[in-house]
Amino acid sequence: MSALFSGPGAGALGFVAVLVLIMLRIPVAIAMALVGAVGYGLVNGWSGLGFVLGRGPFESIFPVSLSVLPLFIMMGVFAAHGGLSRSLYGCVAALIGHLRGGLALATVGACAIFGAVCGSAIATAATMGRVAMPEMRRAGYDDSLSSASVAAGGTLGVMIPPSILFVIYGLMTEQSIGKLLAAGILPGILGTLLYMGAVAWATARNPKLGPAGPRTDWPGRWRAARDVWQVVLLFAVVLGGMYFGWFSPTEAAAVGAFGAAVLAWAAGKLRRGNAKQAVIETAMTTGMIFAILIGAGIFNYFIDSTGLTDALVKWVAEMGLSRWTVMLALMLMYIVLGALMDELAMMLLTVGPVFKLVVALGFDPIWFGVMFVTVCEIGMIVPPVGINLFVIQGVTGLPLATIVRGILPFVAADCLRLLLLALIPALATWLPARMAG
Repeated sequence: MSALFSGPGAGALGFVAVLVLIMLRIPVAIAMALVGAVGYGLVNGWSGLGFVLGRGPFESIFPVSLSVLPLFIMMGVFAAHGGLSRSLYGCVAALIGHLRGGLALATVGACAIFGAVCGSAIATAATMGRVAMPEMRRAGYDDSLSSASVAAGGTLGVMIPPSILFVIYGLMTEQSIGKLLAAGILPGILGTLLYMGAVAWATARNPKLGPAGPRTDWPGRWRAARDVWQVVLLFAVVLGGMYFGWFSPTEAAAVGAFGAAVLAWAAGKLRRGNAKQAVIETAMTTGMIFAILIGAGIFNYFIDSTGLTDALVKWVAEMGLSRWTVMLALMLMYIVLGALMDELAMMLLTVGPVFKLVVALGFDPIWFGVMFVTVCEIGMIVPPVGINLFVIQGVTGLPLATIVRGILPFVAADCLRLLLLALIPALATWLPARMAG
């Protein structure tokens, strides 16, 4: 029994304990911090725990590079408060709303563009759900298709940069944040196209799911496009600046936050009350993420002290499995975990030990980051705890079963994207390899 509380066995028990606490609805930050502190004391003695509790929280949030997080969050908050989501949806709907399933296609496209200035899947799904769902219902769309297109489209917010998950992955693994953000561009575009393909497939099988709407004339399309050119310009400046080496990711985030605030103010949507609410929302979201980072930092002290990571790498090597078999097992594990827990918590809980294994097997760390975020997207729309499903349920009041009924084609599209990324790694590595610096 004592062997369980020493070495890798203690680390494995720590993972189980965190999962149990999370399932009991204990906040993720508290669960990881509590298990990390108690586990470290049991394994290494209580005298050293004071050092861990004093140093761990500071080390988790002191890097200057972490300033990119609140800035990108602020960029998305100001974009949402500035009414940019409605303009984006109107523009894409004017272009393709006349097609069969056109409004669902427009929802996916608008989610992709809004995700490019938001960086959050939950915020993208909630914001676009309030805009797109009434329009699709008014046009006679089936609730299962319309709600599923918003839930799935919202996940594009964590792939298309700026992505909070990519930022945290880069900080945890000491990879270039700029290259990770660039790596998400092509897979994000591919995901958008595959989701649109899922809509087209569903409506081809049953045209009643998404009837074609009236065609917007070209003057109307130009007017709709005129309302969103500033958003496209902001996205181009933020990403282009990083790609060409004009400024660092932190500077890019600052430019994006300032630009989003200016656009919201120019649109007349940024009044004193709105500005105050936007700052409060930014602070609350940042505080939540930093609390989880602190909990993960304490937990990682415990895991490192048990030697679990090195034992895992050694165990896989001794099994003699091919590296692709190991990668397949990891992807399946992450899809299951993503269906049971929050994606940020999953990353902070597992990426530390898994990353060393992935690098030891010879996989590109940037490519693996994209694969990881892709399975996070799948987890966000897979029952029972797919967070975006509950976001859309909260926005629309629809039964969860209705949303789940329409989600299968989008999950299949994500699985296809995962396969294409495995077969063609350049989809994730080509752009980062050509970045300046």
